[in-house]
Amino acid sequence: MATQVNMPKLGLSMKEGIVGKWFKKEGETVKQGEALLEIMTDKITNKVDAPADGILLKIAADKKAKLPVGGLLGVIGQAGEDIGALLKAAVASGAKTAAPVAAAAIQPAAVKVAAGGRVKISPIARKLAEENGIDYSLIAGTGPEGRITREDVEQFMSQPPADERPALEIIAYEGMRRAIGDNMANSWAVAPKVTQHVSVDLSALQSLRATINSDVKDTEKISVTDILVKAVARALERHPRINTTLCGDEEIKVLSEINIGVAIALPEGLVVPVVKQANQKALAEVSKEVKDFAKRAKKNKLEPDEMNGGTFTVTNLGGYGSVDYFTPIINQPESAILGVGRTVEKPVVIGGQIVIRPMLALSLAFDHRVIDGAPAAAFLSTLLKLIEQPHKIFI
Repeated sequence: MATQVNMPKLGLSMKEGIVGKWFKKEGETVKQGEALLEIMTDKITNKVDAPADGILLKIAADKKAKLPVGGLLGVIGQAGEDIGALLKAAVASGAKTAAPVAAAAIQPAAVKVAAGGRVKISPIARKLAEENGIDYSLIAGTGPEGRITREDVEQFMSQPPADERPALEIIAYEGMRRAIGDNMANSWAVAPKVTQHVSVDLSALQSLRATINSDVKDTEKISVTDILVKAVARALERHPRINTTLCGDEEIKVLSEINIGVAIALPEGLVVPVVKQANQKALAEVSKEVKDFAKRAKKNKLEPDEMNGGTFTVTNLGGYGSVDYFTPIINQPESAILGVGRTVEKPVVIGGQIVIRPMLALSLAFDHRVIDGAPAAAFLSTLLKLIEQPHKIFI
């Protein structure tokens, strides 16, 4: 009996997902538990496993298709099995598909060449292609039985010419990379951002960190990022208007929970798991969560809900030793993000004397629709005092 493959619910807040690449083609054999396709949300890319053994009889949602939770992605069954009734029933029950379904058991997603070997193309599409010197045999048709339409030719013409320059590697713009790109482009487009850059003396924080780590295991040592997450959370307690989100075009919500996202770099992109209610947690607990997030992120084991609910993000590039100040992109729907650069020994004047101190570069980017420059500067002032007098973080 055929088995439906439906859009999974990858987290409590997920309402829809986008189909990434399929690892199997129609007609190929699949095994239960085998990776079948990728699903992208606005936070993460997850692999969907085959729910049963059999043959992938139908791909109902092609790459880039957007479906609601429960939408029909495909059908697994046995060779020759008639799934026409199942497909109709699925659509009738509200399990939307992103590809047309036929009564026949298996219909190829696009059939471009007719039985006689000729390309199926409408007369007006053929004329348009010939007038523009286009080899229409290269165009995938979307009309009935894969017929090439005028719209198909126009779409083909609108595409930029292929880049023929030699490359060391070709990386598909899909999955996590596309999700990150779409989110960053959206944030850059919708939020008029301002960035404030400051430097802060890190000597007291480094001393406190050395004391804390003096008698703990290497696997349990506190990092500068851990302390900064805690410091940011305490600063947000005193400046709640920074811990906000813009809801549509009608209201600004000052959030009651302080949930700090921590950006973690991966070879294929970036993830931002969230330390929930970081202001209420002990430093050791914050550190343990951040370490666990980093460990599981490398294995693609983070849960979607662990990357939802953030109210402010910290992104640290200091470990690379090359970046001072930068403009981090706000992690929507948050209203601010703190970029952490490298720590550099610099001469500073203290008490009329020139001394050398480790100076940490910080960049606060904020959405000017929601936050003005003065309250942002006040928040930074509090954060700097907490970093320079880190014992106050715990008072």
